[in-house]
Amino acid sequence: MILPPFSRGMKIGLFGGSFNPPHAGHALVCELALKRLGLDRIWLMVSPGNPLKSRQGLPSLAERIVAARRLMRDPRIVVTGFEADIGAVYSFQTVDFLRRACPGVHFVWIMGADNLASFFRWKRWREIAGKMPILVVDRPGATHRAERGLAASWFARRRLPESQAKTFVLRRPPALIVLHGPRSSLSSTQLRATPSALPG
Repeated sequence: MILPPFSRGMKIGLFGGSFNPPHAGHALVCELALKRLGLDRIWLMVSPGNPLKSRQGLPSLAERIVAARRLMRDPRIVVTGFEADIGAVYSFQTVDFLRRACPGVHFVWIMGADNLASFFRWKRWREIAGKMPILVVDRPGATHRAERGLAASWFARRRLPESQAKTFVLRRPPALIVLHGPRSSLSSTQLRATPSALPG
């Protein structure tokens, strides 16, 4: 089966990216989402590549999946590369596929604040926001800029306070929540530029 196991009624967070490389900051995002939203699983979706970025020098999908599985210790975090299997280039295609393939599953899209800042550049981003609630995790140096951006303004009347995190996954989209918690200053870009900082 292409998809990780699931069943009707499950609450699943979708955390996608190139993960080149995966790092402790990604693990913190997953831990925060699991705890604060009361998720049953997180599907860490390692993408074939970001359509907004160059793929030059990008390690293979298999290599990045192995690296992410090595990092993620919680069994509720399932590392998967199914987007390549279904031919999804853009996130809206992933969202559409999962809504058809997983009836009765409550999904929430997870992103860092840096992604919220550029969310308006994603293909058909308003469609994504209209089909799944979106969790934004605070990130050093990015949150204030993101909250002044186009996407954040569009979500202004649809943003919920952190106190409603436990019921957020069941909210009717569009809905957005920004959570604060333990943070890491690590970034994949920084780690690629400093090979000696890479794990292993």
